[in-house]
Amino acid sequence: MNTPTDRPALLIAGHGTRDEGGAAAFRDFVAELGARNPQLPVAGGFIELSPPPLGDAVTELVEQGVRHFAAVPLMLVSAGHAKGDIPAALTREKERHPGISYTYGRPLGPHPALLKVLERRVDEVLGDTDRSEVTILLVGRGSTDPDANAEVHKAARLFWEGRGYAGVETAFVSLAAPDVPSGLDRCVKLGAGRIVVLPYFLFTGILPDRVRHQTTEWAAAHPELDVRPAEVIGAAEELLDLVMERYREAVKGDLRMNCDSCVYRIALPGFEDKVGLPQQPHFHPDDDGHHHHPHHGGHAHSH
Repeated sequence: MNTPTDRPALLIAGHGTRDEGGAAAFRDFVAELGARNPQLPVAGGFIELSPPPLGDAVTELVEQGVRHFAAVPLMLVSAGHAKGDIPAALTREKERHPGISYTYGRPLGPHPALLKVLERRVDEVLGDTDRSEVTILLVGRGSTDPDANAEVHKAARLFWEGRGYAGVETAFVSLAAPDVPSGLDRCVKLGAGRIVVLPYFLFTGILPDRVRHQTTEWAAAHPELDVRPAEVIGAAEELLDLVMERYREAVKGDLRMNCDSCVYRIALPGFEDKVGLPQQPHFHPDDDGHHHHPHHGGHAHSH
């Protein structure tokens, strides 16, 4: 039996997929995180559909002597799995392994680092095409949770800001409207002649494959338009770094409100001059007035 360690380990919680390629990509990602952080116990598991289950990942850590860990959901939005399923699974693991404790990190998106990867995925299929002639259709998983769907719309808006595209529209591949064909129809109604369909997914799988299939099928029926599918985010350097950022937040207990996309904290394209500006109360004439990010107390951002 290994000697217990007080250093929090890293547990990666994935959704799961019936696609073996997607499951293998997750397992490879976890292995890469472990290789990059040899002094840190790292394990990962799924809440459904594919092995290893999350419980086996916790057992793997416990057998290494781990008693404390930080769990990071490898998910872009905070839908039902991140809000309910993973915490429930972890509560069950505490009952199975008396004496363990954990902190729970935030989902990943929409982080500026991931938007940068999405931009790279678009560039890979655009070549020399002028961005001002291109409309992006960002396609999320889709959820019955309105907040989760709203986060995809937020990512789309942040992706549009400062990057010079003609527009960025949103669609979903399951559980929410508009679907991919309807999203493409909307782009055309808005005047798009060149469209890049950009999957808002971390790894390959059944749903990203469906996005690509629906895109190529719709494009075949509209040969007069230039429609190109882009790739998923994948195991990019930025994603590896972001997971470790979420780990450090969880370990420190720094589970603050989401400031990742705040123009006063992060140099977003086109808004670089706002970073660090002092924050003052401001008021809207038709409501009671509010402060921007009240937890900052009206001071300049010093993150």
